[in-house]
Amino acid sequence: MTEHLGPLELVGDRWVIGDPKREGGSCLVLTAGGMEHHKSGVPEPQLVIPWSRFMDMRVNATTRAWLATRTMGVLQAVSGTSPQVGGRSACSVSGLLRHPYEYWSLNYTHHQRPYTQPHIFWVGHLFRKTVEAKAARRLGDPEWLGNAVAKLATARPVYGLSSNQRASEVIEALGL
Repeated sequence: MTEHLGPLELVGDRWVIGDPKREGGSCLVLTAGGMEHHKSGVPEPQLVIPWSRFMDMRVNATTRAWLATRTMGVLQAVSGTSPQVGGRSACSVSGLLRHPYEYWSLNYTHHQRPYTQPHIFWVGHLFRKTVEAKAARRLGDPEWLGNAVAKLATARPVYGLSSNQRASEVIEALGL
């Protein structure tokens, strides 16, 4: 079984976004009840968001850890490049929550290993499409998510006009 898809990684029996082992870092743990924000060295979660609150979810990632630094954010601002290229929020999960309605965003720590562009593509579409299908709770099911990761890790993304349609077809075939 594949144990990672970009920033999404199987740690023990739980799926985690980000590197929980990096000193001073943070990660998001996917549990049956929702998404938990954890900081390195702190036993309790900093925040728990139940799956029922998610209306929209985006997973942002960079291929290399150094792209998600404050320095890269400054260079990006000076050069006028796209906000998705780098900076502190380049490795984050964000979206819209209900009850009460609010926009939220949490950063996570990039792993030492690089992420591939296809893995970044698929993890982003997997989370977005699962929440759009009102099946966010599936992200907290380790078996379902493991099967999804195994299938998507080897799938070839189609970039361009048909990428959303192709991603929807592949992800819907996972059984939302």
